[in-house]
Amino acid sequence: MARIVAIDSGLTVTKAVVFDLAGRQLGVARRNVEQRMPAPRRVERDMTEFWHQTASAVKDALTTSDTAPGDVIAVAATAHGDGIYLLDREGAPLGPGILSLDSRAGAQVTRWQKDGTADRSLRLTGQEPHVSAPSALLAWIREEQPERFARIGHVLACKDWLRFCLTGSIGTDRTEASTAFTDMATQGYTGEALALFGLEALAPALPEIAGSCEIVGHVTEDAARATGLVPGTPVAAGLHDVTASSLGIGAHEPGIMGIVAGTYSINEAVSLTPKAGAGWFCRNAVQPGRWNNMSISPASTTNYDWFLDTLCAADKARAEAAAMSIHRLLAPEIEAGLSRASSVLYHPYLFGSPHGPGPSAGFLGLRGWHDRGDMLAALLEGIAFNHRHHVDILRAAFPAQDARLTGGASRNPTVAQLFADVLDMPVSVTETDEAAAWGAALCAGVAAGAFDAIEADPRDLDAISTRHTPAPERAAHYRARYAAFRAINEEMKDAWDRLNALDTQDRGTPHDR
Repeated sequence: MARIVAIDSGLTVTKAVVFDLAGRQLGVARRNVEQRMPAPRRVERDMTEFWHQTASAVKDALTTSDTAPGDVIAVAATAHGDGIYLLDREGAPLGPGILSLDSRAGAQVTRWQKDGTADRSLRLTGQEPHVSAPSALLAWIREEQPERFARIGHVLACKDWLRFCLTGSIGTDRTEASTAFTDMATQGYTGEALALFGLEALAPALPEIAGSCEIVGHVTEDAARATGLVPGTPVAAGLHDVTASSLGIGAHEPGIMGIVAGTYSINEAVSLTPKAGAGWFCRNAVQPGRWNNMSISPASTTNYDWFLDTLCAADKARAEAAAMSIHRLLAPEIEAGLSRASSVLYHPYLFGSPHGPGPSAGFLGLRGWHDRGDMLAALLEGIAFNHRHHVDILRAAFPAQDARLTGGASRNPTVAQLFADVLDMPVSVTETDEAAAWGAALCAGVAAGAFDAIEADPRDLDAISTRHTPAPERAAHYRARYAAFRAINEEMKDAWDRLNALDTQDRGTPHDR
């Protein structure tokens, strides 16, 4: 039986998923990948360890899915976008990979915002530079690590490093290439973008661009030993994980809003013409002549995970001991909290916000009679409100009638209905758990000739999707709460700055107090 292997690597977990040609998930294996934080604002990973963990996941997925390696017709990877993975001119890792949670380049971005570079970048490339953009990170390396900068031979994205490990070939795809140095109109590299950031010297280091559905190499003998794949197995170029998720949930057509509720609040809309705006990134879609417009911030369901890890540890341990899901255990509390009036609001800015570096997370309106269910309800509402901030920006420029939702939280019908009510639009959730991996698998299947095009998705999306329709009274309820959420956002700006200033004050030693 023909199989496809898709690799999906995020910020903490790398996974391999085996699919059949009907789009059914046959097996998945996950490995944790250590994040290293050698200094404030620096978030990195060891590139060699990352490859070894990924290769191990591929081997495990083949075993658990009972897949004969010879049945794999193609492989493709998707992974976190932005950040950078550098090679020297001999193809060896040039220091650790830098993840998209890294914010060391804040000074460079601030300078560009003040001197007009950010505005010029928006008009040319379709996006303003941000702290984890390749442009900003490379400028930081140029200024802070000039010896490392001088040795750069290849500038890769995360999934491009995995492709190199699998095949020995260096390159990228259309979606990943558009993170910093492409012309929004032509969809190809432009020296003008490099010059804009003072990075002209890196022109030879930019990887060649292929289509996401093109075969770009074959599994090497070394990679075969590490992964269990057959040497010579075709490898497709793959794609950026935001775009892969869009494919995986069927949101790669105009008029549909794609939403990923995960570590990042990811919201995207495909357009047939390029359109730049300060609230989104205009990047290449998989198909030429299409653009994927993304409005993103690191403020989604990672807040829920933090709450469980920090405030529900004992309950998690009891649930695990009873072979019960902590989500199921908390469900009655959450549903009760969502069903009653409450003054509690939560701003989900634990790791960042769409409003700059100042805002932080917090509960407001707590009273002595509120319980954990009220806090969890407010937390989930806050996550949905942050998604609405992005969705409103996008649908003002790219009208959409429906939304498709993915991410771990989407499996909870209560959460999916909450999104429908908060967004006041129908929200559908597919049965495909690993949506980004399926997006990569679609590209691999097209590359191998199993599918005619990415539009020829073999799944019946209507049959495997659950549609959640907003209830008018609940939508009105959340309009009022969202208005309060936004107003407090504005009113808190100075307060957040004062709170951040406290972060730099030394408390002194205990005997001094």
